[in-house]
Amino acid sequence: MSVTVRFAPSPTGLLHVGNARVALLNRLFADSLGGRFLLRLDNTDAERSREEYISAIKRDLSWLGVGWEHTVRQSDRRHYYHTAMARLQAAGRVYPCYETTEELDEQRLFQRGKKQPRLYDRAALMLSKTDHVRLERKGHRPYWRFRIDPHDVQWEDLVRGSCFCHGIHLCDPVLRRADGSYLYMLPSVVDDIDFTITHVIRGEDHLTNTAIQIQIFHALGATPPHFAHLPLMRDVSGQGLSKRLGSLSLDALRWQGIEPIALASLLVTMGTIRPIRLHSAMGELAAAFDLRHYSHGTPRFDESELWQLNARWLHAVPFAAVKDRLIALGLSKVTEGFWNAVRANLDRLETAGTWWQICTSTIVPNPKIIDGPLCLLAAGLLPSEPWDKTTWSVWISAIKKKTGRTGRSLIRPLRLALTGQDTGPELSVLLPIIGRNRALVRLRQGRCRCTCTTAGSSGVYPVQKGHCGEEGPGSR
Repeated sequence: MSVTVRFAPSPTGLLHVGNARVALLNRLFADSLGGRFLLRLDNTDAERSREEYISAIKRDLSWLGVGWEHTVRQSDRRHYYHTAMARLQAAGRVYPCYETTEELDEQRLFQRGKKQPRLYDRAALMLSKTDHVRLERKGHRPYWRFRIDPHDVQWEDLVRGSCFCHGIHLCDPVLRRADGSYLYMLPSVVDDIDFTITHVIRGEDHLTNTAIQIQIFHALGATPPHFAHLPLMRDVSGQGLSKRLGSLSLDALRWQGIEPIALASLLVTMGTIRPIRLHSAMGELAAAFDLRHYSHGTPRFDESELWQLNARWLHAVPFAAVKDRLIALGLSKVTEGFWNAVRANLDRLETAGTWWQICTSTIVPNPKIIDGPLCLLAAGLLPSEPWDKTTWSVWISAIKKKTGRTGRSLIRPLRLALTGQDTGPELSVLLPIIGRNRALVRLRQGRCRCTCTTAGSSGVYPVQKGHCGEEGPGSR
């Protein structure tokens, strides 16, 4: 069998991680079997569909590494839906209805009060030809429902196993509105037939839709595809995800600095018994992919696990793999030595820019937290250049000998003076990047007691020129 799958988002909002998981698993399933992936944009809802969301969907999928061989918009395929509708009309499988929205709401309220199933009562099937003519002369335009057969619908689900649904428990779905536009059911089936979709992998919220659509496939003389229904993802608090609410959108995660392979590694593992681990590429994910690994349990998306994977990727990735991205961030002068020095302290790539600024720009540590006497003594013991990775050990040994200090009481004040940060990369690798001149200036900044610059509570703030005529609180 030549495998073809599809991902069919409605362009009515931004994709969230739940949508992304469905798209990713479809792509990996196709790749694992040498198949194709169709991106179908279900934009029949003209009122809510937006072109900017279509662009966002494509951007987010491309960022995640989910490519597609073909794109189709349902708004371009109305002719095919009209043709299928005519066939169903000729076969007597659809029927016109005239109830208003208010009348249908009243019917549902009555059923709820009687604790009856919320099924359409098929009152429209009792209308005579005379009734149809009378209603349409009064300006009532019909909407059309598909007539469900009462027999049970069964299928072998690739995730859930044997599934069935009693036909008598299914409500005749509306296929076409009174204004002539189509709802989800019929266009989805027609597209799956026309594009020879072999496997439909989607959320378990579509289980009832699947039972109805199998009947529509049969009514159109087509064989249904194989189905796989995945449990819906929830956030760590147990809440469901929503495009309308912007829940954990891919757009937000991308802007926060999440790496796509970190997200893909987490999404592909969720819902399986396999331990979460970082993968190196999409090809590796596809090679190990198997729908049988997925259970019925509800997967919970934990952002802390995602950030851990993100950091692990950055800690291991070589300079060559990120060089172009660093240049795009304006860090064209960053060297491989600098990258190797800071990557173990990064949780997102953009943080490398922060450390580059710390190492190469003018900073003003807060004098209130600087150990002035120690820093001045240390400044006097700075070795001559050139500096390399051994400079730190030579320098710190000289300071220990002079002061008798060791451990945190020695290292922390020097780190605060040199970087303005309480934690960070090893000073042995940062020191040659900072260089002797900058190190000397930073160590001597603790001397100034003038009021030319107001000291803040943080470790670093921009340089200002005060009445003393110098830059920073301690430059004289």
